[in-house]
Amino acid sequence: MSTFELVESIRDILAVDSDAFRAEAQADADVILKEIQNGTFDNYQSIIGLEYEFYAVSEGRWRDDGDETQYSLTRVPRRLLELIGFEKELGLHNAEMTTSPQPFNEHGLRAQESEVRGRLQAALDCTSAEGMRLVSDAMWTVPPAGETARGYLTDSIEEDGIRIATNMTDAVRYHAMANGDTTANTFRVDAPHIDIEADTVMPEALITSIQPHYQMQQAEDLPRYFNYAVRVAGPLLALGVNAPFFPADLYEDVSAETIIDEGWHENRIAVFESVLNSATEQNKVAFPEDLNSIEEAVDRVVEDETIVPMPVERGERFDDRFATLRRKHGTYWRWVRPVFDGPTRSSANARIEFRPIPAQPTVRDSVALQAAFAGLMESLTRHEHPVINLPWEDARNNFYVAVEDGIAGEQQWITSDGRETTDQSALYTELLAHAHAGLSAVGLSDAEADRYIEPLRWRVENTVTPAAWKRSIVREEIESGASLAEAIGTMQRTYIENQRETLIDGSFSDWG
Repeated sequence: MSTFELVESIRDILAVDSDAFRAEAQADADVILKEIQNGTFDNYQSIIGLEYEFYAVSEGRWRDDGDETQYSLTRVPRRLLELIGFEKELGLHNAEMTTSPQPFNEHGLRAQESEVRGRLQAALDCTSAEGMRLVSDAMWTVPPAGETARGYLTDSIEEDGIRIATNMTDAVRYHAMANGDTTANTFRVDAPHIDIEADTVMPEALITSIQPHYQMQQAEDLPRYFNYAVRVAGPLLALGVNAPFFPADLYEDVSAETIIDEGWHENRIAVFESVLNSATEQNKVAFPEDLNSIEEAVDRVVEDETIVPMPVERGERFDDRFATLRRKHGTYWRWVRPVFDGPTRSSANARIEFRPIPAQPTVRDSVALQAAFAGLMESLTRHEHPVINLPWEDARNNFYVAVEDGIAGEQQWITSDGRETTDQSALYTELLAHAHAGLSAVGLSDAEADRYIEPLRWRVENTVTPAAWKRSIVREEIESGASLAEAIGTMQRTYIENQRETLIDGSFSDWG
């Protein structure tokens, strides 16, 4: 898309009437609810899927400046993105893979893992020929060679009165957020000792994630599954934290020791919340409240604040009957959210999109979290586990404890016999046991279930997460006399070097 075409597309969005857009979304909600009542969104078995985001770095093979630019962030040419079959994301450095939905059983889970490995290996082969590498990580910290992170994230131009982020893809809705009468003047990141603001949402392009999907058999049961997902969000995030550091030039002028001591384990959450909530009156990126009914799940999307009322074209597909609500759902940013989708009536589905988890060091670790989430959805609901009675406020607190302290934080839980506990050993033992049981319930052998859960069990037994690993390296480098920028650079290069050997076939536990 040319700059002129992008500007015209943004103008088209800004011309859409918000009230009419919301009215169309409400009419679409009535369509969905009627189809739910008719059983259209029901399925004969549970289905799983995965969205997996990456960023690209330069391998530095054609430069003479050594370690300083090796594995620095790099932009992915659009032709290369098309060649490897990945999708664009917010930044020009991003690439996203979406797996084909599979039945939740031993063959479906294995197919998910094999698809990720196969497509990712093919992509790595292609990008290597271009002198770049895709990285599975939660936040990049080394900016493009010759640039600063601040410059990369804040650079923009004004074209005919429209503000355009220089390093953002042609994601029209995100560009539109920086334009119009009701948008924010600045978008800032709110995290300990971080100082960056921009006139577009581009700072959100710091982060990457994995997003497991779980489709239940009966759409009417979605609220029950959803409320369990809300209660496992904190513990699973605590196991997966992987974003303890920002690029060094984004920090305030404080000591490295202060940054380490007061920094959070999962800054990805802070970035997404603070940047996108800068543009809204309500906090659209938020920990979701419990659902009481399927009607409430649909109505919340309708009632959510509209910030980008994009024009909608309706065709002959089944989901074109609720195309406006689907478009509105694109900016319904909750950490756990319901999805109603399907291009045909036979493929219509109601599912949960689980968004808290950052991208992980290896494919096996990413799939372990996908499998654990699906297993928990299967087991906790089957056994009517009493953790559903954990007050919502405690579940929310667990989530932000995980953000700040990772696996070292104190999570609250209700055990299978109804006891309230903050015993982390008891919590994770039971959590992983139920994840294992859920996998067994859909046909996996004990050995197969063990293989999927083992990477997470190792983290619990060793009290080591990717974030803790990163913090340890940076602390050691600082204590050895390195500057903060040097320490973060060493950590990032070590991370990617380890990942080169383990991304496809290894595990984070192999890193020692």
